[in-house]
Amino acid sequence: MIIRQTPSGPAQALADALAAEYAAIFAYAPIGVRLTDAARTAARRAEAAHRARRDALVLQLSAAGDPAPADKAGYALPFPVTDAASALRLAVEVEERTAAFWRAALPHTTGADRNRALAALTDCAVRATRWRRTAGVTPVTVAFPGRPD
Repeated sequence: MIIRQTPSGPAQALADALAAEYAAIFAYAPIGVRLTDAARTAARRAEAAHRARRDALVLQLSAAGDPAPADKAGYALPFPVTDAASALRLAVEVEERTAAFWRAALPHTTGADRNRALAALTDCAVRATRWRRTAGVTPVTVAFPGRPD
């Protein structure tokens, strides 16, 4: 799940965020199959949220005449997902990584684009917090979502 993170303008920042959304969608497949009950439902909702954001970004970039990066056939996961614990760990990481791309888009966007980027960052941060709580990880929250450690 390595994606470049070097936005140089609004369109590039949004394109980079779109690439992160693609990777998040890919990651939720192995996450969901390792979870049960409420956690599996949460994974499905998370994947649907990333799909909706992906679709909106593709439409937005296309309507503006900006190139939208293509989805890759597959992404390398940072570690094997073999059980519920590793699935939850990946879910946290996916949301944190996606939040980082939305955070990176903030200084390059204005107006409605900036509002969308902030809403996406917030959405990812809240979801990461929920996954941490489900996994029993402490602290449950981080001071600056999307910021590298």
